[in-house]
Amino acid sequence: MPKKAPPIVLVVFDGVEPLDVSGPASVFTRAKRHRLQAPEIIIASPRGGEVQTSAGFALANTRRLASLRGRFDTILVAGGDEASLSRAILDEGLGRWLARSAKSARRIGSVCTGAFVLAAAGLLDGRRATTHWNACEDLQRRFPNVAVEPDAIHVIDGAVCTSAGVSAGIDLALALVEADFGGDVAAQISRELVLFLRRPGGQSQFSVGASAQHNAGDRMRAVVSWIVEHAHADLSVPTLALRAGMSERNFARVFSRETGVSPARFVLNARLDHAKLLLETTTWPLERVAERAGLGSIDSLQRLFRASVGVTPSDYRARFARKKPAASSIMRDSVQ
Repeated sequence: MPKKAPPIVLVVFDGVEPLDVSGPASVFTRAKRHRLQAPEIIIASPRGGEVQTSAGFALANTRRLASLRGRFDTILVAGGDEASLSRAILDEGLGRWLARSAKSARRIGSVCTGAFVLAAAGLLDGRRATTHWNACEDLQRRFPNVAVEPDAIHVIDGAVCTSAGVSAGIDLALALVEADFGGDVAAQISRELVLFLRRPGGQSQFSVGASAQHNAGDRMRAVVSWIVEHAHADLSVPTLALRAGMSERNFARVFSRETGVSPARFVLNARLDHAKLLLETTTWPLERVAERAGLGSIDSLQRLFRASVGVTPSDYRARFARKKPAASSIMRDSVQ
């Protein structure tokens, strides 16, 4: 009989964000169905028993952390609001337990603001990490020895992994499953969870479209969506103003006011985002990537990537390309 794998421990506490727990738990549970040798999942808390979530319902029958013995495959700490995290770290000794138990774990990580628990335990010193976009500045201020990456969906630095806010915990869990059991298993779980797209860790927490649409009115939101979906089209101000039914001058003024950037800057950012997606999901030559992203030439693609991303397109692809191109993305782009 094969030796039983050490468990995955999802650490919770009163005030925990429930999706930080249920998202990764769903991924890991499905991995167990596909690969019988995958670890079991344990939900544990400082005191054990019932844990109240920030959503107003309780998680029942959690294991008491102090009762756990032996080795662990992965310890993943969920996030919560500042008061809940402080109480768990200080009053309930979560940071101390984590510092001790990390020595017995193959891998340790966090979802969302759970990164503060890892940092308080000294586990992020000298490492790259991320957390919810709204807490990155605070994490960096409180723990200056941590190299905070505020735009990343998740960061895996050796045996320590952290993710951005809430739903990003699913992306991190899928990345861990892929590392352990292969891309086919992770892709199957993505389909079962009806996820449109698995996001690689280096992607920004916000797409340019999502950021611009936050404060925009209905007319500008429609223009933003059209730009994002037609990166290779004519996206000049006259064309966009005509689509919005406005004069060029008024369109440029309203667009800048509602989205926070000029039309030209937004178009450039949208095209860079599309180029990133094509580099991640296709094996197309750089000439075709540049053309389909609306950036024209390889020279433009190279120059803009160095200026905006800090690496060449080829380096970006080497770091973030998926093992198998996403056929749906390729087909969707090819028919535009």
